[in-house]
Amino acid sequence: MNMLAYTFLEQGTFKLLEKERPVILDDRDVIVRVTLASICTSDLHIKYGSVPRAVPGITVGHEMVGVVEKAGPAVLSVKPGDRVTVNVETFCGHCFFCQHGWVNNCIDPNGGWALGCRIDGGQAEYVRVPYADQSLDKIPDSVTDRQALFVGDILSTGYWAAQISDISPDDTVLIIGAGPTGICTLQCVLLKSPKRVIVCEREEQRLQFLHRYYPQVLATTPEKALDCVRRNSDHGGADVVLEVAGGAETFRMAWQCARPNGTVAVVALYDGPQQLPLPEMYGKNLTFKTGGVDGCSCAEILKLIKEGMLDTTPLITHTFHLEEIEAAYDLFEHRRDNVIKVAIEMGEKS
Repeated sequence: MNMLAYTFLEQGTFKLLEKERPVILDDRDVIVRVTLASICTSDLHIKYGSVPRAVPGITVGHEMVGVVEKAGPAVLSVKPGDRVTVNVETFCGHCFFCQHGWVNNCIDPNGGWALGCRIDGGQAEYVRVPYADQSLDKIPDSVTDRQALFVGDILSTGYWAAQISDISPDDTVLIIGAGPTGICTLQCVLLKSPKRVIVCEREEQRLQFLHRYYPQVLATTPEKALDCVRRNSDHGGADVVLEVAGGAETFRMAWQCARPNGTVAVVALYDGPQQLPLPEMYGKNLTFKTGGVDGCSCAEILKLIKEGMLDTTPLITHTFHLEEIEAAYDLFEHRRDNVIKVAIEMGEKS
């Protein structure tokens, strides 16, 4: 049987095609009927060649939720009919890196960021998920698909970023970028209850979003960021900086805004190489921590959503059907109509 799937053909070209539905290839696989998906900036990085390991011909998409359609005989954690989140990273759970929680570097051929990059992803009606016991989490009955949509990717990224940054209650934290991943990072940073949170963003619409939903944080623009941080920190700079923007000058801004002996967590994915000007930085004694995300906390994130501690539904500003995905990409890529995130619905078009 066939299905619709949004496919990476070559650099610069995605197309909605009919493909055969996926089948179980390994006893640990699960087939998920996708109910809701989304478009990520990383999909655009694939489209324009910034992810060299992406394989032409694959179905793109790594943000999705759905229902288990079929499970391999070795799968223990889920069964047909279960509503599940799908982790952006599939991982074996047994190699050296997985045993340390560094699942992004799982050595298995299907490990790390594979879905929608090296193997078929979820901007389709069905998706095969390897290592289902590690890669899927049941969605609580009280949590909707829209509430759970970002658990496997950008919420996992924000949660991981807050964890590796070792934030304390006395800290001033600077987050650079208030896009979807920046907002998810902000929500997870606020769980740590730091003394101050400053968010730097250049786009007016995103600044308005911050003022509306997060009035407790200080908002600034790139031109004013360094002065704002110095005026609102105790030790001449931010104790922790999380760089989530990936802009041309945001890496430099990150280390410049950090206090001496501070921490800079690089969460962003860049389109080009970044410079580390060591002579300028000499004596600052900064600690850098870099991505990608070790996304193995989905169950904890779902629990926080169920308890009302995390809510990313305001990020979903537009909804399209899979048959309209070309229009959805056009809107998202060109940031039209104040778009933040797009939800892609499957099934019969209403």
